[in-house]
Amino acid sequence: MTETATAPTTTDPQAPNAAELSGPTSAIPAEELEQLTEDIIAALKTVYDPEIPVDIYELGLIYKVDIDDNRKVSIHMTLTAPGCPVAGEMPGWVENAVATAPGVQDVQVEMVFDPPWTPERMSEEAQVAIGWF
Repeated sequence: MTETATAPTTTDPQAPNAAELSGPTSAIPAEELEQLTEDIIAALKTVYDPEIPVDIYELGLIYKVDIDDNRKVSIHMTLTAPGCPVAGEMPGWVENAVATAPGVQDVQVEMVFDPPWTPERMSEEAQVAIGWF
């Protein structure tokens, strides 16, 4: 993936789940890129942490999503804890879910632990779902 051919869609670590388009201009038309981004987020919201009744997107486990001009998606994600019992399976669940989004050509998921996940990364919706409000 070349930097000039990348249209990153990112979740800002300082603002949980604030998906935004930034970076270099994409060859993908803006409307199509917006729809693709929405479809990827919807797919991410179908994957749940088995120990917490909240999807991984609202939990703030998705740190970064890049979509290149060939519609290949690269995802950086984390877990609530490095020793999570589904650490080996969760990236596959994410890859399979995002691969179903219309227009996605390929998906790569990378597990990262920097910065470490904290409960502050959860959306307000996730906090309500687990009774923190």
